[in-house]
Amino acid sequence: MSAHSAHIIVIGNEKGGSGKTTVAMHLAVGLLRMGFKVGCLDLDYRQQSLGRYCANRKAWVERTRVPLPMPQLTVIMPSSSDLKSQAIVEERASFDAELARMASECDFVVIDCPGSDVPLSRHAHTYADTLITPINDSLLDLDLLGQLDPMTWELKRAGIYSGLVWELRQQRRKTHKSGIDWLVTRSRLSALADRNKQKMAEVLPKMQRVLGFRLAEGFGERVIYRYLFLWGLTVLDLAQSGIDLELTKSHQSARAEVMSLLGNLWLPRVTERLERI
Repeated sequence: MSAHSAHIIVIGNEKGGSGKTTVAMHLAVGLLRMGFKVGCLDLDYRQQSLGRYCANRKAWVERTRVPLPMPQLTVIMPSSSDLKSQAIVEERASFDAELARMASECDFVVIDCPGSDVPLSRHAHTYADTLITPINDSLLDLDLLGQLDPMTWELKRAGIYSGLVWELRQQRRKTHKSGIDWLVTRSRLSALADRNKQKMAEVLPKMQRVLGFRLAEGFGERVIYRYLFLWGLTVLDLAQSGIDLELTKSHQSARAEVMSLLGNLWLPRVTERLERI
């Protein structure tokens, strides 16, 4: 694609289990409920978490006749070529064609990347207008962003993923003549205070100035996020979901977390539509 009309949002992190698919689905549904046209690309052809989420949603709509908004969805399947270099070329071509189609039809395209460093994920990153990296409140996840001195807690060097993002940002500027707005979110936050959580809160604001990302609160460690997957629902659907579920303060807090993230992304034409959700 030499140009696109849609705003491209990539959800990326080389570590699995950070909540990328939960973020992707909630962003997609939030944007749909604002009246935007949304496309989704699932690059993790093995697990297909986003694909399964959308399939569950479609099945629930067909079963209950509840008119839930649905994104377009494509799972990018692997090449059948035995030659690795040829497989990479074919998978990129498949991705480029599908992204170009979605970008011409949608306002936003949300891309869910696998939790590993694969060529197609790298390629997708170079198209990101907005890159979202959810990390768990863990020093293991933090190490992907930056390596710390264990005595002083000072940043020694960029982590593996930060180095990759820096490299791909340079590549994007050469190809698309624009940068990547990178947002890191602390996800699966525990309500309990502990030393690990305190250190994360101290270190991340310092790291963002050096590594070039923006920092925002993500989604808490709430059962509701995992519970709704089976029906393909999000916390933004609860009022019309068709399931018998008593709304609690935790559910309201989860909804507020999603709304906060949508506001912090600085996406075009979104701020004035937040009240529509």
